Amino acid sequence: MIVTKNLFDVKDRVVIVTGGGRGIGRVYCEAFAQAGMKVVLADIYAEEAERVAAAIRAAGGAALAVRTDISRPEEAQAMAEAAAREFGGIDALVNNASMMSGLPRRAWSEIPLEEWDRVMAVDLRGPFLCCRAVYPYLRQRGKGKIVNISSGRVLEGTPNRLHYTTAKAGVIGFTRALARELGADKINVNVVLPGLTLSDTQLASSQPGYLSGDYDKLRALQRPQLPEDLVGTVLYLLSDASDFVTGQSIVVDGGKVMH
Repeated sequence: MIVTKNLFDVKDRVVIVTGGGRGIGRVYCEAFAQAGMKVVLADIYAEEAERVAAAIRAAGGAALAVRTDISRPEEAQAMAEAAAREFGGIDALVNNASMMSGLPRRAWSEIPLEEWDRVMAVDLRGPFLCCRAVYPYLRQRGKGKIVNISSGRVLEGTPNRLHYTTAKAGVIGFTRALARELGADKINVNVVLPGLTLSDTQLASSQPGYLSGDYDKLRALQRPQLPEDLVGTVLYLLSDASDFVTGQSIVVDGGKVMH
């Protein structure tokens, strides 16, 4: 018999959130801690991650900040080892970190090669390295959850950040193939595609007029998308309620793209 109240219970589970110190990642971490999870904030911005972790601990939660450049294999490995050492294991990974809001919007032919390579290193190689680092710990648990974050840009072909869109398309293929490979280990791998979200990093990097109400009118739910709008979907994918869901792409954009 299914005990419904337990399906969404994630209390005491250990989750790593890359890019957890700012933007949408920060909101994930705060929400997961409120749900009783033990949160590891892996972020290249160490001071910001530590501030968020300290606030979570002050509120009675469990959190650890680990300075991590996810594009570097040794740092991804150190991230996983620190999480397991602090909390006794790892149950889940949210591959949220990416290069996006700080990227100039420009034509594809004007993207410097070094910038293209750096975006690929962070946004595509990074999730691969983090999955590889946490995999032994998930396998030790006998099950696990990996949630990758892509972008609604992939479905729309949004221009002017071709490297970012290309990397996020790769994350979808990566998710599907990895789900096949990890199914025997009872590790679920899914991907979430957010729409344009008014995170603090998005607001700080956008030119006046870019985030206009005209965009919101393209959604079935005609209002701005906030980071909090993504929390429920990601929490579902981290919970037992999604144990038979893997390799799936879930769009959360208020109905702008029907997928």
